[in-house]
Amino acid sequence: MKFLLTIVILLLCAQCQAQSSFAIPRSKVLDITDPVSGREYPLFIKLPRSYDPQLSQTYPVIYLTDALYSFQLISGATRFPMNSGTMQEFIIVAISYDKGSKGAQSRVRDYTQRKVHDWKLMTGKAAEHATFIRETVFSYIETHYRADPAKRTFVGNSLGGLFGAYILFSQPDMFSNYIIGSPSVWFADNDILTQSVVKSELAKRVYMAVGAQESPEFGQQQDMLAGAKALAQKIEQQQS
Repeated sequence: MKFLLTIVILLLCAQCQAQSSFAIPRSKVLDITDPVSGREYPLFIKLPRSYDPQLSQTYPVIYLTDALYSFQLISGATRFPMNSGTMQEFIIVAISYDKGSKGAQSRVRDYTQRKVHDWKLMTGKAAEHATFIRETVFSYIETHYRADPAKRTFVGNSLGGLFGAYILFSQPDMFSNYIIGSPSVWFADNDILTQSVVKSELAKRVYMAVGAQESPEFGQQQDMLAGAKALAQKIEQQQS
């Protein structure tokens, strides 16, 4: 009996591996090149259910960092609310890591705002990455899809959240809404807290969240909670 059970488990595992790929409805992945760096980034794009029937309608766009995990997560979390009408429909665009490099290498380089010499990986290319998004990604999405340029939302977590804070302070009008999760404020000795702020005439909505136990007291290497609180104070000063 145990032998048969083992065989069944092995067969199921093999079947799971054979069916490991799947497709999200109304989605596609395409590669887009940064004309400055020459790096190629996959874009994960999902259209709302009403996109084809409602040919005259424009849609807000949610832009995600770390596409390899965030695209599937946000797609699944918003599917029922959008399909049931309890949430406004929007286009999802997730920007992945550049092709040919490991995820950590790409995100540490692209999401950090200052070059740090004692890191093994390249850092400090946030300004260049923001320019790529503003001038190349936005242009592509708003040319090929019915995207509303006045309704862009940024979503980033950890280093992606740090990148969102950098954009909010340096180029606030890139997005009208910012969702920042557990931002890596600690990077470069809290350098983001000293960053100069560009004022915007347009109101911005910022939502930030962090785990209550993301601190050394609970075994974390960095005090994400204290960093998020300090960043929230700086954002509030910017918005006032």
